[in-house]
Amino acid sequence: MKSTEIKTNVQNLIDTFSKEEFIYDLLIAYGISKTSVTRLKKGDYNFAKADGEILYKKKIFFKVEATDKLLSSIEEISKDEQILKHKPRFVILTDYKQIVAKDLKVNKLSLDIKLKELPNYFDFFLPLAGSEIYTAKNDDEADRNASYKMADLYDLLIEENPQIYKSKASIHHLNIFLSRLLFCYFSEDTGIFKENIFTNTLAQHTAENGKDTHTFLDNLFDRLNDKKTDKYQDYLAKFPYVNGGLFNDSISSPVFPFMQCLL
Repeated sequence: MKSTEIKTNVQNLIDTFSKEEFIYDLLIAYGISKTSVTRLKKGDYNFAKADGEILYKKKIFFKVEATDKLLSSIEEISKDEQILKHKPRFVILTDYKQIVAKDLKVNKLSLDIKLKELPNYFDFFLPLAGSEIYTAKNDDEADRNASYKMADLYDLLIEENPQIYKSKASIHHLNIFLSRLLFCYFSEDTGIFKENIFTNTLAQHTAENGKDTHTFLDNLFDRLNDKKTDKYQDYLAKFPYVNGGLFNDSISSPVFPFMQCLL
């Protein structure tokens, strides 16, 4: 499912809002099957012990909470071993005016917004749809804009490379690829790389039609994972070695429809 479709689904959810159906509509908006959601409603997939709570294994823990307890409760729930053993990705609490959420896989990520603003933050829950491209803090507008750009790029790459959706491994590789791109953008903005080195080198050494963009990126990612520079052309050798494991795995970059979509 494309991120643009998901955003539309979330907007429709808000436009036709129902307290009773909210969490179920949210799951469906991110591509969870209606069959699975129906079984969740019936209790087959609900591992929560208390009435009014929903614990969907590897997906979400959901609860309606009093306004003044939203923030304190989400911290307590995020440490509850009885809940954590079912490995929910997100904890979601709401009073149906405000919504707070926490990504339990990426502990630094949290959401605290008015419920009606949810379509503007749809990318926070993209992991429910199988995408790990959201890595920004919700209170940083520049980071949010960067993650929205990644969401748009995700759609372009899926259209150009339809085979990606044929396996979970391919989707996982695409998520790693997008994380690498995001790292490169931030690195040239924050001093890890020389200023504009990534975008300038990309523009200078790839064709406008995008036919060789994937090859350039494969070579660049190899360089970023290599302490030695002698086997690389000068324009790649000037990039620094990046420690930390992001570039360890050998994956092939997807084909691009045009180079300018990266600039």
